[in-house]
Amino acid sequence: MNIRCVVPVLVLFLSASAASGQQRLKRLLQTENDSAYIEDHTEDLTVRIFGSRKYTYYDIVDKRLKEEVLYRPNTSNNLGIGVNYKFIGINIGFKIPFINNDDDKYGKTKYLDLQSHLYLRKLVIDFYGQYYKGYYLANRRFNSQALTLRPDMYNTDLGLNVQYIFNDKRFSYRAAYLQNEYQKKSAGSFIVGGEVFAWKMKGDSALIPANLGVEGFFDNEPFHKTSSVSIAANVGYAHTFVIKKYFFITASLTGSAGVNQTVLNYLDGRNKRREFGWQLNNTVRFSAGYNSSKYFAGIHYVDMVTRSESPVNRTYQTFGTGNFRVSVAKRFALKKPLF
Repeated sequence: MNIRCVVPVLVLFLSASAASGQQRLKRLLQTENDSAYIEDHTEDLTVRIFGSRKYTYYDIVDKRLKEEVLYRPNTSNNLGIGVNYKFIGINIGFKIPFINNDDDKYGKTKYLDLQSHLYLRKLVIDFYGQYYKGYYLANRRFNSQALTLRPDMYNTDLGLNVQYIFNDKRFSYRAAYLQNEYQKKSAGSFIVGGEVFAWKMKGDSALIPANLGVEGFFDNEPFHKTSSVSIAANVGYAHTFVIKKYFFITASLTGSAGVNQTVLNYLDGRNKRREFGWQLNNTVRFSAGYNSSKYFAGIHYVDMVTRSESPVNRTYQTFGTGNFRVSVAKRFALKKPLF
């Protein structure tokens, strides 16, 4: 066949495939709400004031001894404003100075937390990109008088979680978390998806304190750096209970199972330990408050936990992150679209 004939045919084929793909993507992302259950306010301008606290945590668990070491950062409470219009959502938060004054007790944590939760009609997409430096040992019984501070410890992590909502016509995450919809009747939905996550925790000395006082904990492994990469599939259920028309409780729980590779690194020159193991994760979402055609007031909470089997027998490490927020919002009906 002449090359001059092949090229137009190839262009037409690729154009048809792209158009077909766009139509499939459009069907995936869009839906027609059941108006008896969900009132759509994405064409309104939703303005909110919020208070929030983002956080992360790291646990080392020895199942054989039934002991654990818990590390927490000293994060701040923030106050902010935000808007939603159509597909655009912007939130800007500021640290509250007169509340966040406990650095003397818990140490100072520097962090960059880019976690984002995107609620489409048929999909929920969670993105995690974080850096936290400065932790403290949260086990009370391991701290004699003052808390054990670890300003040298830091973590980096990157993750993505995508879930499909089956009953998107009657159940709305957006009503509770974006405030640009109003769910008028109780409804729920099964959700399924997949997730990938990678995290690293490192310190200048062993992550397990030398003066812990628990003989044989984690086989006395003096690792100063650990990391894990995992992939998992998840399934769960979400439900909104509407009480007396305007009050609501939205709750969801998903469980994940998959595999991970975990690595332990040492300062004393010994070879790193690397092993594949089972991965168990879960994500909890909870929101409650008041919602109507014009106003919203409530709390909303997201917590994601990864549980990674380690190279040491009968042990695992937990890395988790989340966000707690209190919001008050008002929707303004526009005479003309902004764009």
